[in-house]
Order: sequence, then structure tokens, then C-alpha cells
Amino acid sequence: MSDMPVLAVKNLTVDFRSNSGWTRVVKDVSFTIGRQETLAVVGESGSGKSVTALSVMRLAPKRSSRIGGEILLDGESLLARPERQMRQIRGGDVAMIFQEPMTSLNPVLSIGFQIAEALILHRGLARRAAEAEVVRLLDKVRIPSAASRFHDYPHRFSGGMRQRVMIAMALACQPKLLIADEPTTALDVTIQAQILELIKELQRDEHMSVLFITHDMGVVAEIADRMVVMKTGHAVEEGPTEAIFACPKHPYTRSLLSAVPRLGSMTGTQGPARFRSVDRDTGPATDPAPFPETVAAERPILEVKALTTRFDVRGGLLSRVTGRVHAVENVSFDLRPGETLSLVGESGCGKSTTGRSILRLTNPTSGSVLLDGEELTQLPRRAMRARRQKMQMIFQDPFASLDPRMKIGAAIAEPMIVNKLASPDDAHRRAGDLLVRVGLAPEMAGRYPHEFSGGQRQRICIARALGVRPRVIVADESVSALDVSVKAQVVNLLLDLQQELGLAYLFISHDMAVVERVSHRVAVMYLGEIVEIGPRAAVFGNPQHPYTKRLLAAVPVPDPARRLAPRTVADDQIKSPIRGVDYVPPPRVYRKISPGHLVQACSDE
Repeated sequence: MSDMPVLAVKNLTVDFRSNSGWTRVVKDVSFTIGRQETLAVVGESGSGKSVTALSVMRLAPKRSSRIGGEILLDGESLLARPERQMRQIRGGDVAMIFQEPMTSLNPVLSIGFQIAEALILHRGLARRAAEAEVVRLLDKVRIPSAASRFHDYPHRFSGGMRQRVMIAMALACQPKLLIADEPTTALDVTIQAQILELIKELQRDEHMSVLFITHDMGVVAEIADRMVVMKTGHAVEEGPTEAIFACPKHPYTRSLLSAVPRLGSMTGTQGPARFRSVDRDTGPATDPAPFPETVAAERPILEVKALTTRFDVRGGLLSRVTGRVHAVENVSFDLRPGETLSLVGESGCGKSTTGRSILRLTNPTSGSVLLDGEELTQLPRRAMRARRQKMQMIFQDPFASLDPRMKIGAAIAEPMIVNKLASPDDAHRRAGDLLVRVGLAPEMAGRYPHEFSGGQRQRICIARALGVRPRVIVADESVSALDVSVKAQVVNLLLDLQQELGLAYLFISHDMAVVERVSHRVAVMYLGEIVEIGPRAAVFGNPQHPYTKRLLAAVPVPDPARRLAPRTVADDQIKSPIRGVDYVPPPRVYRKISPGHLVQACSDE
């Protein structure tokens, strides 16, 4: 019995029904997971990896899907079990963590009640015993002041803390198998490191097996004993993680590994560099040459001085102002044509609010924003709308920023027509030209946003931004949710357009490896303030601020040899930016480390 795998999947097939008939999305996939083993299933969106995990849990919709092959848990078939037994297995013997915890937690029930419900249902505990066990579980996943947070609702937790709640819920019934479906994709690099370490620690303590679904090869190297690479429903390669990383046999696996941005890969180079292209059939191309450095003597196109943005916090019967969120505090930098300045930091540090404040999508409290020497903060709304022709924003979620009822050709043409840059006929013709420029076909102009992949939608948003001929583009987490190969394509496109058109980028991201690849300069933000700023080589090669060092140390390294090495991960959360009404920020002192490299003197605050 000890040699029997916890999970054995044999010749798994999954079909989905559509108007045109049945389509096979998982094709003869086989793998096993041993006791206390972690198997990573890797692939891009659409490869079938999440459908495989849902099939193990029998969560695929019954009326529009069919599952073939064998799925054995401890040697017993799951496909042959009646639904009543499967309800006991789900959350009991097999538990699952999903990518977005907020959609998995009931927003109107406290987190303690939701975890206790699973204990009462599956383990038969009395209410008082279940509540005591919930507090123990919350302590185990390192949620501070667990007992006092029992009655809190999901919206009162950060993304990382919500994911810890989901892990506690998954562990409640001591499962044999934990399925983790992209549990760290949407998290900041430091929170991701904490969650990965937590899963590894709990696996050792609880003697669990883990099926880990991801497209991040750095995460695979951190956590997996073995891996399965999936492409268009097929398992194209399987084996020990170390062996596949050292000598991948399938061209697609080689492409995925070559496209992974590796921290430190830019050491010794001056300018940004394109990612290796990903070819699914022939494997990776050679490393492209880096782009040249920006001419430092050129006058800045964008000058930000002492930018401050605060939001009132109201409470009480009369909704008086009881505090303020200091989202952006005394931020200053400049940006030159053809230059990329990256703003990095965890969620809540103020980097996105900085970008929105510069474009006056959020009105700043104070400070100065100069575009080509013109002050923007005092402009009337109509005049500011006209200045946004020169500044455009690319958002993280392209689907949310495109009108689902508007064909993408019209979406690209609309800003040109509104700003009177072209007649309707000329605007639609230019829309086709812009689609070609971003690597799409002009005939795609007649399609709707839902007919495109995530990477294609991001290209459409880039084309729309280019339509008004901007000089500055604020890219707000514009590649963080994309697969590794699509991320490489979009970043390469942005770099090519910068080289061709002289665009200036404010690149907002928490992905340090991508930032190292694309940046001329880097500014690190913490609690609304820039704590370190300088040339990319200086910040990455000689980080001075403790927070910068923490960010860099948390980046997953795509080297399986380091997986078993002890790793210290800071487990504290970013402090609250909410201050009292009368709070006055202390003056900040910056030390010059080298030309252009400044670091904020550390304080106890």
C-alpha cells in the first residue's frame, strides 16, 4: 500500500460541448502523485491544466462536459463514485485552493464561520470545538491575532491574507491531496514567497501530497519534485523538475524555460533588452542585443515634484473625517523621451495611485506635474482631457478597459475621432494599420473583445493608446497577469515601439525580473514614498534600502537545485498607510550612493 500513489490519472480526456459539437480540451493525459510529493502541472492559458485539476475534483459542469479515462485516489476510482460520496471527498480527502480567493469566499459570511462550516460538515465537530479548531488553523497559517479575526469578513483581509484563509480552509479536514490552482499568480512577489514557504511547511507537517497548477517556471523550481508540461491539451513532457530544467527535451518546454525572466540576467549590460522569442515548434531564439541607453542630457518630458495624494477616511454618525490614507507622499522624479522608469513595490504602496494622479484620473492633494514644462495639476478639466493625448495609460486588465459591445476597430478609432485627430474613415483605416503595428491582422478590427486571448487584448489596448500619438505611456501592471511567452511578446512589443517612436514609459510593476529587463531607471515605493531610486544597474546591483533588499530576496529563482536550501522569508505585512487627521509626515533625508542613485535614510516609522 505504501508504494501506491495518492493520485493516479490515466489517459484522461475531457470534452466540452458547444454549439458546433463536442471539443476535446484534455487529450490522454497521464501522471501519478506519490505520498508527500509535489507535482507541478505547467502550461500557458488554454493548455488544459486547470481543466485537469477540476476533473480530478469532478467539478467540470455535468451537462456540457464529459470525462474519460481513469482517476484513482488511493487506488479507488473517483469517476465511479456517486455525487453524494464526491461531496465527502471534496474538502475531505482532496482540497483545492483557487487563484482568486475573493471569488471563493462568501462575502456575507465571516471567515471563521466559513471554515467552521467545513469542520462541522466533514469532521462532525460540535460548533464550539469547530471554532476552537478554526483559531488553531488560522494560527497555523500565520494570520496575526487569529482569535480576534474570527468574525472578520473577507473584504477586511489583504490578498495574501485571504489566500492564507483559503489554505486554512483547505487544511481543515486534513486532506491527503491539496490541489493549488495558480494560488500565487495575482500576489506580490513578497506575499508569493510567503505563501510558497507556507505550503511547503504545511506539506511537511501534514504529510500531504500537492498538485500545483501554474505557468510560472520560477514557482515550479521553488516547489515541485516533478513536473508535467501541457500544451493544447497534451502532456508533452514529464519528469523530475531538476532533470527537465537541466535538459528539456520538447521544443515547447525549451521555449517556456528560455522566456522566463531571470533576476541578474542583465548584469553587465547598460540598456533594456528584449526577451527571447518563444517559438512553440522550434524552441528558443538566441538572446537579442540590449537597446542603447537614453541620452541623459535631453530635457525631461515629465517632471513630478512633491506629488501627494490622500484620501479621507470617514466614520461616525455624521461621517466626519477620522483619518486619511496617505496613498502617495512627497513623490518626485522625472522622465525623459525614450526612457523607461519603473515604479516597483507591493500592493498598497501607492505606485498605481501615482500613475493615476499624474494623469489626473485621481486628483492629487498637492504637488506639481509638468508635461513639456506645462503644469497639469491646475488645468481645467476640458484642457486636461486634451493634454491626455500626450499621456496614455495601459491598464492591468485589458478586458475591463474595453467595451464588450464595441468592435475593437471602433474602440481603437474612437479616441482619434473624439480628439479630432482624424475623420471617421481615416480613423478606421489607421486602426487597421495600428493592429498590424502591434502584431495583429487588420481584419481583426471587426471582432469583439471576447474573441481574443488575454495577450491579444493587451496588444489592442496598446494600439488604442498609440492612436493619439502619445509621448508618455503609463503601463500599470500591464503584463503581470499574462503567461510567460505572451508576457515576453508584449514586453518586446513595448520596447520596439519605444525604440521606434521615442516613447517614455512609466512602468508600474511588482515583477522584479521583468523590471530589470525593461528599465533604464527604477524607483522603489513603500507606504506611498520612494525609498530608493537610481539607474537599473545600481538599484539591482547595489540595493541599499532594507525594503529593496527584501523585494529582491523574495523573487523566485528558476533553479530547482536551490529548492531544498533553507530560505528566510519575512512574514510581516506592509504597514497601514492610514494616519490621523493631524498627522504631519516627518522630513525625509536621501543619501547619494552613486550618480543618480538615492536612498531614503531609514526611520523607525
